[in-house]
Amino acid sequence: MIALYDRVTVWLSAKVPEAVMLLFVRIALAGIFWRSGRTKVEEGSWFSISDITYYLFGEEYANVPLPSDFAAVMATVSEHVFPALLVLGFFTRLSAGALLGMTMVIQIFVYPDAWWPVHSLWVALALVLIVRGGGMFSLDAPLLEKVRR
Repeated sequence: MIALYDRVTVWLSAKVPEAVMLLFVRIALAGIFWRSGRTKVEEGSWFSISDITYYLFGEEYANVPLPSDFAAVMATVSEHVFPALLVLGFFTRLSAGALLGMTMVIQIFVYPDAWWPVHSLWVALALVLIVRGGGMFSLDAPLLEKVRR
């Protein structure tokens, strides 16, 4: 029984299963922020920030220590750019780090009661990507390989 467990563990620790897991983690984290970013733009537009978004940043998210119009633009841009990079696996660690930073700002200044279970899961997903990178099914992989040669 222990030998079977050891074989399964070795197989699950191999490059391909890890790459599949990292791809799934990238897509899961990206999806959370992408959907949030899409709520901040006018319906039917690619990137016209809605008046409701500016209102929310001026009122409900007013504790964020940035000018509200600037915070609205930065959050909207970040929630589109970094998830797209994560799906591609391009600058994975940087993108996950940026989304981790956003998560902490949301946790501290906007929704401090949402740590468990919401923000703790976002942090866990981001930390996996920061520690492990994008995996072999990412654009980071061939670039890193080229740099190492």
